[in-house]
Amino acid sequence: MSQREENVRGNAATAGLRKRATILLFAILAMVISACAAPAAPAAAEPTAAAEAAAPAAEATAAPMAESETIKVGILHSLSGTMSISEVSVRDATLLAIEEINAAGGINGKMLEAVVEDGASDWPTFAEKARKLIQQDEVAVVFGCWTSASRKAVLPVFEELNGLLFYPVQYEGLESSPNIFYTGAEPTQQIIPGVDFLINELGAQNIYLLGSDYVFPRTANLIIKAQLEDAGIALAGEEYVPLGGTEFSTIISKIQEAAPDAIFNTLNGDSNVAFFKQFKDAGFTPESLPVMSVSVAEEEVRGIGVENIAGHYTSWNYYQTTDTPENAEFVEAYKAAYGEDRVTADPIEAGYFGVYLWKAMVEKAGSTDVEAVKAAAATGEIEFAAPGGLVKVEPENQHTWKVVRIGQINSEGLIDEVWSSGDAVKPDPFLMAIPWAEGLAQ
Repeated sequence: MSQREENVRGNAATAGLRKRATILLFAILAMVISACAAPAAPAAAEPTAAAEAAAPAAEATAAPMAESETIKVGILHSLSGTMSISEVSVRDATLLAIEEINAAGGINGKMLEAVVEDGASDWPTFAEKARKLIQQDEVAVVFGCWTSASRKAVLPVFEELNGLLFYPVQYEGLESSPNIFYTGAEPTQQIIPGVDFLINELGAQNIYLLGSDYVFPRTANLIIKAQLEDAGIALAGEEYVPLGGTEFSTIISKIQEAAPDAIFNTLNGDSNVAFFKQFKDAGFTPESLPVMSVSVAEEEVRGIGVENIAGHYTSWNYYQTTDTPENAEFVEAYKAAYGEDRVTADPIEAGYFGVYLWKAMVEKAGSTDVEAVKAAAATGEIEFAAPGGLVKVEPENQHTWKVVRIGQINSEGLIDEVWSSGDAVKPDPFLMAIPWAEGLAQ
């Protein structure tokens, strides 16, 4: 029972007949309003014994209680367009977490009600839908976005309206918003270790950079170029294609001419399908020219075709093959919900555990109020046994501690871990602990 309900009960116990009459009037009005309203959620169909016992004290606030029997949460991903190849599955994982939480009794006894919107791989649409979710649907939190372009588009909306976004995908760093929790990796947890692997484990001395033409690849490559310069490694070339671009013949000719030792790939969405097929058709193999990708996971491998990408590398924090008891349960639950042919992946896992991190914050705060939730996270005590290992929220920047894992795509379309940081890496989105990165965050 909330403090407000306790106060109402105390007042009712000491009030005279006039106040009881007023309460009765409110109750009658509430019943009329309820009868005219839309049908209630299934979870509210039958009053519990506890609710019946508290009815006399709660009569005056019956209508507000009916409005708050569920907690609305937003899901905002590209369900159409070039990014849908990646984002649909993150939506599915978010819904799975919501269903699990509801099956276990919800949050503070209230069921979660998902409001799903399609960003349509269009950044102004993301901003429009974010505003709708916060203002019109009045959601307590939004889980969503993939590209940094979509995140940058919605960030001012969340800050203006004091909404809350849980962002589940690796990104270029150099950002920390009080209205965003970042459950994906920042550069020290993915990009930089991926480059280190190419240099230290594969012996690459000149590296070619290939990416989609938007904020994440360009900023990531600024970081990589500073890293290569510090390590004395040559930049073999740098090319970008429009997001969704499918023509790579000219770029592949440039790659052949440059003869790099490795490619660092920041292509996003279905551009990867076209690139890896054309790359293979040009005669390249993982042995002759390995590619390290940071936006290709198990779900994207399915779209690319394992025959076109097996043997190449990825840098993430989680794989379906990650060996933890929590992951065995997660993979089983995900496949049971969506089909045995479905796969899990890093952004899928981050989308999933982000809901549980928010749940922990709400339960600690005793409220879904944005400021109360952020205050709960600021204690440094928010953590969750995620499929990829224990994750916790860093109060300094609202990012998460994560284990770094380099993987190699196998012939079954899954990814085998070939290197790991072992312990979770503290998030450092502004690269403050890296001497060669000085000035990049300005």
